[in-house]
Amino acid sequence: MLGSIIGDIAGSVYEFNNYRAKNFTPFLHTEAAFTDDTVCTIAIADALLHDKCPARTLKEWGERYWSNGGWGRSFALWLGSDSLEPYGSYGNGAAMRVAPAGLLATSLQEVQALSAKVTEVTHNHPEGMRGSAATASAVYMARNGSTSDQIREYVTDVFGYDLSRSVEDIRPSYVFNETCQQTVPEALTCVLEATSFEDAIRNAISIGGDSDTVAAIAGGVAEAMFGIPDDIANEVWSKLPPDMRQVLTRLYK
Repeated sequence: MLGSIIGDIAGSVYEFNNYRAKNFTPFLHTEAAFTDDTVCTIAIADALLHDKCPARTLKEWGERYWSNGGWGRSFALWLGSDSLEPYGSYGNGAAMRVAPAGLLATSLQEVQALSAKVTEVTHNHPEGMRGSAATASAVYMARNGSTSDQIREYVTDVFGYDLSRSVEDIRPSYVFNETCQQTVPEALTCVLEATSFEDAIRNAISIGGDSDTVAAIAGGVAEAMFGIPDDIANEVWSKLPPDMRQVLTRLYK
């Protein structure tokens, strides 16, 4: 899950100022900071770890970090309301926050049950549910030693995503998009073509679009596949407040 947070932080400075190459430096810009993507990912981990209502937990963390900003319009309206009902979203927030389900599950069947549990509270549109389940499944498979080819085949067969394009194919024409259906395949491709954790994040940022969310989705899978270099992990850890560190520490235990 720290991989998702790293992707979010690394991509935060490029979301509205895309950099369509992999040679950006430094890897973590001095102005990079966590966004709503990290807040929601922490909330989902908190809900799963402590068997809390995902909707209430998202609202608790959202209220705590409301001033952090960056919320999607529909999600912000939901956060600020008294409702706990879903609103039919198919936005990429469903996939961005779901990595904890892939880390905590003990089978692919459980992955998809946990993914549904934490997604249907807001993103209950079939495309939102599909994007979340595909991402969580990729995290689980990578964590359990599946190869890139095996993950690509499974996600294509089970979820119907086209993962046949390369990063080089995607980059020239990819545009900002906040839907699962036009974010998840691209983010997964960035991981499945990568040679390391950092390479996966660089791939994700280099295609442009919704950079922090694309990199957050990629980062969760990349962590499970490659691990995270200590220097990157330590730098990001220092950027997180104590309450977030507490959830992460509990998760990894």
